[in-house]
Parts: sequence; C-alpha cells; structure tokens
Amino acid sequence: MIKKLRTHAFRLALTASVLALAACSSAPEQEDIERVPNKSAQSLYEDAKQTLDSGLYGRAIELLGAINARFPFGPYARQVQMDLVYAYYQMGNTEQALATIDRFIRLNPNHKDLDYMYYMRGLVNIKADENAFQEYFGVDRADRDANRTRVAFQDLTTLIKNYPDSAYAPEAKKRVVWLLNKMARYELKVAEYYFEREAYLAAANRGKYVLEHYPQSSYLTPALEIMEKSYRKLGLNDLADNVRKTAEVNVR
Repeated sequence: MIKKLRTHAFRLALTASVLALAACSSAPEQEDIERVPNKSAQSLYEDAKQTLDSGLYGRAIELLGAINARFPFGPYARQVQMDLVYAYYQMGNTEQALATIDRFIRLNPNHKDLDYMYYMRGLVNIKADENAFQEYFGVDRADRDANRTRVAFQDLTTLIKNYPDSAYAPEAKKRVVWLLNKMARYELKVAEYYFEREAYLAAANRGKYVLEHYPQSSYLTPALEIMEKSYRKLGLNDLADNVRKTAEVNVR
C-alpha cells in the first residue's frame, strides 16, 4: 500500500514537473507577443514614443526594434533609427548605438537630421570612454588611451563645421572645449610618466605636442614647464631658456 502511494505521488510529481516545463517553454513566446503586440506601424510608434519619453529605454528598444523589423521601409523607418540611437545611448549600449548611427549616415547621406546623428555619435563615443565606477570614486583616468576622446572630438567638430546653424552646435562647442582639455591632459600625463622614468626626450616631445596641437587648452603652461625641465635634464639649456621665455610671455 505504501509502495503504491509512493508510486502515485511520484507520478503526480512527474506530471506536475512536465506541466511546469511546458508552461515555462511556452512563456517566452507568449511574453514576446505581449511585449510587442501586432499593431500598425503608427500605433506601435506611438507606444514606443510614449515609452521612450517615460524613460523606459529597454522597453522602447523592444518596440522600436519590432517596428524596424516589421516595417523597414515604412514612413517611421528613419525616425525609428534615430530613436533607437537615443535609447541605446541611455542604456549604455554604445556598440549598438554606434553601429546604428554609422548605418544611418551611410544610407542617408543627405538626411535633414544628420546634425543630430553626428551630435549623438560624439556623445556615444564620450560615454564609451567613461567608467562609472571609477568616475564615482574620483579615480584619475587621464592616463587612459584617448582614442575614443579623439573620435568624439572629430564627430562634434564635424557637426560644428558642416552644420554651424544646427540647434546642437552650441552644446557641441562646449563639449569640444572640454574634450580639448581632456586630450591635452592625457598628453601631459604621458609626459609625466616619461619624465619620472628619466625618458626626458620623450617627455619633452609630449609637452611639445600639447603646445602644437592644443594651444587653446588650459594645459599650455604645464606643458611648457615639463618641456623646460626635460631639456634641462638633457643638458639642452638653450632650448630650456627659450621655453622659459615662451612660458613668461604666456603667463602675461
């Protein structure tokens, strides 16, 4: 009797497990249907726009992605691409954002909103260079590779040059100044690294690079100082004296 009860209990448990597995296996499909309902492009876009405006970026990406897949040549196609870029940016998905931007620029070289795409490309490259944990705890990251910063600088410079009347140009100009200082600071960090290791010629050349490429930055005086110190260490006193004179003029 006990054996029969155990067998019956086992069968019930097995049946329950099978039903649970079946329910689990069908849940994602049903969830997908609920996430992206079968609506017209206009209706889906209205939902996506409202979701985006509410700051629900993950959900917005799902809706916009569905529109993009179902109506690739519809009237909302280009706007969907631009909204996807913004949503990816807010989610920190910089790789997907850049891929979407580059594809948009390649396929729509004369689009009226290219200024926005270059602006967003600059912002995305800036975000790609960020590290939230280190920024939060105030870790100095100026010695990191500045490649992304240079690309962001180029993106925003392209915007300012090609679209001077763009609504995004004033903000782009502010960010360009910030990026300029960031790149100059990076070069100085490298110069200091070389100086500490007695690679004085390399240190002087890095300081000279700041002088030649970022003369409008706020790091001109420190660049001249490290050049003078490096030349003195190398015994190149004439060059060091010339740098000192340039620094004195710059301070005035």
